[in-house]
Amino acid sequence: MKPTPLEISFTPADNQRLANLCGALDENLKQVETALDVTISRRGEHFSVAGKSGQTQLAAQALRNFYDQSQHHISLEQIQLGLIEVLNPHDTPDQISGHDDGASTKQPVAFTLLTRRSNLHGRTPRQSQYLQQIQEHDITFAIGPAGTGKTYLAVASAVDALERGLVSRLILVRPAVEAGERLGFLPGDMTQKVDPYLRPLYDALYDLMGFDKTAKQFERNTIEIAPLAFMRGRTLNQSFIILDEAQNTTPEQMKMFLTRMGLGSKAVITGDVTQIDLPKHQKSGLVEAQQVLKDIRGIAFSRFLSEDVVRHPLVQRIVNAYEKHDKHKQEP
Repeated sequence: MKPTPLEISFTPADNQRLANLCGALDENLKQVETALDVTISRRGEHFSVAGKSGQTQLAAQALRNFYDQSQHHISLEQIQLGLIEVLNPHDTPDQISGHDDGASTKQPVAFTLLTRRSNLHGRTPRQSQYLQQIQEHDITFAIGPAGTGKTYLAVASAVDALERGLVSRLILVRPAVEAGERLGFLPGDMTQKVDPYLRPLYDALYDLMGFDKTAKQFERNTIEIAPLAFMRGRTLNQSFIILDEAQNTTPEQMKMFLTRMGLGSKAVITGDVTQIDLPKHQKSGLVEAQQVLKDIRGIAFSRFLSEDVVRHPLVQRIVNAYEKHDKHKQEP
């Protein structure tokens, strides 16, 4: 016996708000259907949601949330971010492990980051905890699958620290898998050689600061690219340092990076231990750091799961499908 469809009505009827809610050619409704695996039928201001009971309740909540925003046009990005928030209510216990003050049991504190994106905030409980961990710790590790906001939120926190005058410069670090040996064969100066490896960090900066402002900060060396292979011997004071793709560091490189921190600095290390590109015999510095540093006071570890993916709704399903496939392959 099929579950009874859930009926929702938005009265009195407001055609403009209903049009904003549904989107062009009902695109917004299609996004809700895809993300929550439901079917939505509409007649005027009356909506019928069919599917599994729990999913229809979530879909109804999503429709109500979007209707509350429907005085103005609702962008596709707003729809997709709103669906992520519906799927990840903030009253769930966090799964992030921190050290030194029982931070793993604290509820995240809402605060505003000073970036060009005025609506930027954690979209899932773990993202909110991650932002709080960065505020409260001088070194934060973020480990989890692609799309969970590890790098983007780290860059947002760095921009916020720069805007507030808490640091004097941003240092962006990303290892070339070749650890520097092949960079000399690439054309251009050092910046041009490593640009392909650092492009995700540039993209985040342009989104959070704007192209012109970011370019000016690079000209003033307020923002600096620092290939991991060239970090040795430096001491970085009053800096916000981000090491991205840290799963592709060796243990020696990870130790070298962590010991570059000077006075008044923060570091965020991000990576996905399921996407290690090092030679098979080479141990990842990120994997080792989790064991070596797990009991060090002042260091936090934020661990993300597939439900923290903040990209197109299909990305979360793709991550889950690959995880399920990998488990089946490992079974005897």
